[in-house]
Amino acid sequence: MGDQIMDFVLPLDAAAATLETAGGKGAALSELARGGLPVPGGFHVTTAAYEEFVSSTGVADRIRVELAAASGPDDFADTGAGARIRALFATGPVPAPLEQAVAKAYAELGDGHRRVAVRSSATAEDLPDLSFAGQQDTYLNITGEDALLAAVRRCWASLWTDRALAYRARAGIAHEDVSLAVVVQELVAADAAGAMFTVDPLGGRSDRLLVNAAWGLGEAVVSGLVTPDTLVVDRASLSVVEERVASKEVTTVPTADGTAEQAVPAGLREAPVLTAAEAGDLARLGLAIEELYGEPRDVEWAREAGSFRILQARPITTVATPRPEVWNDSTGTDSLWTSANLREAVPDVMTPATWSFVKAFMGDVMVGASLEGRPMYGNIGGRFYMNLSVTATLTAAFGQGRKFARANELVFGRLPEDVVIPLLHASRPRVWRDTIGEAFAVMSRIRANGRQLPAFLAEAPERCEDLRVRVAAAEVGEDLSALWESEVAPYFRRCCHMLQAATRQGGDSLVKVRGTLESLVGEEDADLMTTGLGDGGELASMGPLLGLERLARGEIDRETYTRTYGHRGPHEFEVSLPRPAEDARWIDRHLAALSTVEEDAVLRIGRQTAARAAAWDRLAAEHPRRAAGIRAAVNTWAASARLREAARTEVARVFWLLRTFVLRAGEISGAGEDLFFLSREEMLTVLGGDRAPLATVPARRAAYEAYRVRGVPRSPRLPDPDPGRVRPGALWAADPNRRADLFNAHDARPAADVVAGSPASTGVVEGIARVIADIEQAGTVQPGEILVTTVTNIGWTPLFTRISAIVTDVGANLSHASIVARELGIPAVVGCGNATTRIRTGDRIRVDGGRGTVDVLEAATAPGPA
Repeated sequence: MGDQIMDFVLPLDAAAATLETAGGKGAALSELARGGLPVPGGFHVTTAAYEEFVSSTGVADRIRVELAAASGPDDFADTGAGARIRALFATGPVPAPLEQAVAKAYAELGDGHRRVAVRSSATAEDLPDLSFAGQQDTYLNITGEDALLAAVRRCWASLWTDRALAYRARAGIAHEDVSLAVVVQELVAADAAGAMFTVDPLGGRSDRLLVNAAWGLGEAVVSGLVTPDTLVVDRASLSVVEERVASKEVTTVPTADGTAEQAVPAGLREAPVLTAAEAGDLARLGLAIEELYGEPRDVEWAREAGSFRILQARPITTVATPRPEVWNDSTGTDSLWTSANLREAVPDVMTPATWSFVKAFMGDVMVGASLEGRPMYGNIGGRFYMNLSVTATLTAAFGQGRKFARANELVFGRLPEDVVIPLLHASRPRVWRDTIGEAFAVMSRIRANGRQLPAFLAEAPERCEDLRVRVAAAEVGEDLSALWESEVAPYFRRCCHMLQAATRQGGDSLVKVRGTLESLVGEEDADLMTTGLGDGGELASMGPLLGLERLARGEIDRETYTRTYGHRGPHEFEVSLPRPAEDARWIDRHLAALSTVEEDAVLRIGRQTAARAAAWDRLAAEHPRRAAGIRAAVNTWAASARLREAARTEVARVFWLLRTFVLRAGEISGAGEDLFFLSREEMLTVLGGDRAPLATVPARRAAYEAYRVRGVPRSPRLPDPDPGRVRPGALWAADPNRRADLFNAHDARPAADVVAGSPASTGVVEGIARVIADIEQAGTVQPGEILVTTVTNIGWTPLFTRISAIVTDVGANLSHASIVARELGIPAVVGCGNATTRIRTGDRIRVDGGRGTVDVLEAATAPGPA
């Protein structure tokens, strides 16, 4: 057994710890330790241990089946194969010799309760041309044999994350050729940590080293939660030649349960982490590491009790991330901002190109886009927000405050009881003076465009496709710029104005109709009587689903379906992301998912039609004199709702045209996808031959990537120990217990234990919850499960016939989830704020769509993803 144990575990500095036995990270750490560098002590759990586990438990055979069933790199995320593979590592016994080997090596570190860091080390990692940085998992502050073995299992499973699978596929590395070791090291009780590059990758100078430093453990730096200090050190003199001290809001600290992100004490946020002498000492270590390997290195370091420890040293395969831009238009405004309704349309962090187009749209259609120096809309962390304080001030000035409150609830959702909309300090006469002239001009334009709306909707699909073809065919920058100025930009603006006109059709009939119905028949019948909008596919939100079912029945062909719905999807307003029609396998995946559904949309809509007729009969019986008038009002509202949706689908189509323009401009200019990080004005400058705007791309790309990962928990955390202090936005985003729908810069608002929201579609259902973060995880949803997610949009519609109910963190009565659920008779509770943090996949829950409540009846037997 002794030889077998030695196969499963190696000392950290063992010469046998090679790429094949210890993975890229482990082999590098072993070489550093043998070279005399200050590396924390520890040991390797070798690739032989991984191979023994997967072979003895049958996991290897299951993995081969999943790999054989995948026809492309996208299949793992789309079908949930990666998630199924990862789940295999949580079950099955660890072979006794392997468990004994790990326990023995852990005991030899000293105290049996010694805290360790457990890091994945794949055989395709830290290579000269592929770093694989961040593709597998790390677990910090692990204590005890049981916790250690559990962390090893999770590291093994991380070889099969969707992210790692996609990375290997793009790199051309066969999944079956990869194995994984685990490095176990004594945890450094770091008061500071960061990264060091032994050449300056930003300035391209080999005579300088670049050092990043932040407080606490290094996870906040690695995960992008904090902007670190940056020091540039001269290679010859080891003196600091440049220093930028950042405002460091967040630090990662060890806790009893792992690690947590906490706010940096106010006195340290603006303080430099390193002295000049310490930066020189680090640089000296960096040069020694570079000499050991004979090439520049990307080094992770930590400081403990005044001494530096080296945690990792990988080849430099990419330039370092520059200091990212800050995207926060709420700075300096004591206002209430919301993205609730907007997040349906634009659920993604926006690239600068998308934000440029969104700003152009808003600037064209909004009255009072800036009031008293306060913007009506803005970009906060890369997401699209509306400033409710501006709109509330405007409506109050014109005597419409109560009506605004009701409309705001229907569109954006109910405000928490203790939240009020702060009004701007602007007198009514001043608001009138600043906006009334603009308002009259806009209303005149809306009336004129309203008359032209039917003709526009009839001609728009063909007109937009013609422009898209011509943009794609442009051969030189001058021609493409001319086409933009003469036709694309004016057509984009016309689409914006038509959507503006469509949203104003019917005036405030929605508020009046809903209020009247609720007072006469209650919320449940009011919901029923305002369904039927999608009968016959007239409502655009229902179109992709009903069209897919017609395609499955052979009533339309693929070309017709693609032409009609190929531009509609979950990311239809983000120009950097492809439209469904750009994916050759898009329709096949949807048809395959549709084949698992027992009851299609037509049957569900038929049942709703009967229930709606019964509700109208009840109204006629109880209020015979009012029924006809109310039905006419509902029909007027329904017609205006269909117009709004039809106009919105054309705006989604024009955003595909804008995407085509950016892609073609990138091809012609040679700037490629860098143009997604420029504004439309900057793109035209580059097309004209001036490449100066491209200098801004690295900082914007860094901001985009940092904002995209905000809110993704990377390790166990504790609640903020001092909820009374100012809670930084980065810390809120990283807190898995936060309210997903609310952040207050002045106090912490943790999620409540009760899950409740707005009653959006009546009915009571009990079933198994499936919690997913985005539509890319839809393949994991099983027929009959209850979908729990943050927010949905039209790209989610085909999923609705597969589920029995839906629960969302964000939403209101007119949200996508609410509308589609009512059309299909699916219970829905929206705007819960905390559903995705309080419910876990596998929980058995009860959803009461009439009361707006969600009860956990039985917790999942095995922990699932939140």
